Amino acid sequence: MDVIDDLNHWMMTEGRCANDPIKVVSHFCVTLKDAGVPLWRVNIGQRFANPLLIAWGVVWTPDGTESYDVTHARILTDSYVGSAFEYILKNQRPLHKSLRGLDPEKDHVSYLEFAAAGGTDYYATLLDYGDRSQHGCTFATQSTNGFSPKHLEMIEAAKPGLASAMEPVTMRKSTKSLLRTYLGDGPSEAVWNGSIQRGERKTLEAVVLFSDLRGFTALTDGYSESEVFDALDCYFDVVVQSVEEMGGDVLKFMGDGILSIFPIQVTADRPHQCTQAALAARRVLVGLAALNDKRTKASKPPLDIGIGINVGQVSYGNIGSPGRLDFTVLGSAVNVASRIEVLTKSIGHRVLATKAIAETCPDLFKACGSHEVRGIAHSIDLFNLTEPDP
Repeated sequence: MDVIDDLNHWMMTEGRCANDPIKVVSHFCVTLKDAGVPLWRVNIGQRFANPLLIAWGVVWTPDGTESYDVTHARILTDSYVGSAFEYILKNQRPLHKSLRGLDPEKDHVSYLEFAAAGGTDYYATLLDYGDRSQHGCTFATQSTNGFSPKHLEMIEAAKPGLASAMEPVTMRKSTKSLLRTYLGDGPSEAVWNGSIQRGERKTLEAVVLFSDLRGFTALTDGYSESEVFDALDCYFDVVVQSVEEMGGDVLKFMGDGILSIFPIQVTADRPHQCTQAALAARRVLVGLAALNDKRTKASKPPLDIGIGINVGQVSYGNIGSPGRLDFTVLGSAVNVASRIEVLTKSIGHRVLATKAIAETCPDLFKACGSHEVRGIAHSIDLFNLTEPDP
């Protein structure tokens, strides 16, 4: 077992510090294969602490290694129910299963697929981490003789090293994923890199996009809680996807309001980011139209929206008490975006922007007059976004 001892040592030293799951899993599998374990396909699955993703993992074959993510929705499907991963987690013991003579009516689809691809034998076992979490790994072979007891003994003997190398990677990925889920790309990176002190902030120029769901009060009063949450989730999905596809960051959900920014790193990027925000707003309108078509067919009330867009300096960072912080942007540019969004109701256009936005992409906007904005001493010129054709 000198090979296994050397493998465990590598995993607990170089592998643990590599922060590279592809490298770790590849080295693990190649070493075992070279030592005589007839590996054909290996899947190292890792559980996530995340409200959107429940797991991630790395799949190795002799042709290459790649990673994947698993959503909560997928875990409820037949891809998980009845699988080897469900079995070992539920029964707390390994699974050794021949892939010959399978029953299409009873055996899980994954076994059938592996057998159809030439697989002959299958082994699944648990990985235990120091935080008491459990993860899974599966091994398949195309060897005529399958896995021998010695092969399985070698796999089990190498697990401590694999767990040692994969646990810190999983912890980092879980933390980063959780930060991104709640803070967005830019803020999550800032927090991860150490910008976490109370009151710490930086000033930068950014395009601010503020969106708000119209008629939300009537929706909450007239419909069930589940219907309201369903409507909010669908609306949030449309806005978040539109903003992120155009390179923006969604910073905050405030009831039915959404605060997003498009940071401007250098002055030359200003026209581009203004245009990106405007195009994101158009995508929101297109997405909302598609959503409302589905809602109408399902006899649900359509949703409407107001969007305000402005550009200017913002303060970006942490605010709060010593025991509870919030990452946000503050400044007059944010206030103006929020207040012109309110004017979408009275002016009659769903997307309004300031002159600073409209003049960077004049083909997307039309002037709609000078208007008083709460908190501003003088009236300002506003422009409405030309809406896409239905």
